[in-house]
Amino acid sequence: MDDPTDRDGERRREPRKPKPPRKVSPRYLENAALHYLKRYAATVSQLKRVLMRRVDRSVKFHGGDRAEAVGWVDALAEKLIRNNLINDGAYAETKAHSLRASGRSARVITQKLRMKGVAQELVQQKVAEATQDVSEDAAALIWARKKRLGPFRRDPSTRADNRQRDLAALARAGFSFTIAKRVIDGTADEAPLRR
Repeated sequence: MDDPTDRDGERRREPRKPKPPRKVSPRYLENAALHYLKRYAATVSQLKRVLMRRVDRSVKFHGGDRAEAVGWVDALAEKLIRNNLINDGAYAETKAHSLRASGRSARVITQKLRMKGVAQELVQQKVAEATQDVSEDAAALIWARKKRLGPFRRDPSTRADNRQRDLAALARAGFSFTIAKRVIDGTADEAPLRR
């Protein structure tokens, strides 16, 4: 008795069933990796995670040897590194500099790069390079301006009332109390301090 039309007389659409995953092969994984790298900058670890999700869905649906597919993913990653299509160093450098220029603290940059699977030594090196271009104080000023904290508040009369809140916001953004205090108690016309 279920009428396939709704009140307006139009046919209701049946919900689409999800497409089954494709069966993985070395060729399929390479095409998927290249397509992903065209769209996103990625680390080796990140790309492997993306490909392993495809492998796991395929093995669950079609069956097959997961260990063999893991070997294909590892071999593909090595090939992409050899051909310089994926480079953790270049990724970390670009990401560290862009995050620093947008006012992120060294702690936040370190955390984001580690979450992407970049090696600890490489993270430290790239964060140090980014800090040479934009100091921690300058980054805190950029962040305060962006979030309208302290001297950058729209209504300067509320600055004193919101001092603790602004200090806490800079602390949550990864800046030390000393730097947060210097920025929040400073003036808006201070030029970003570069090292």
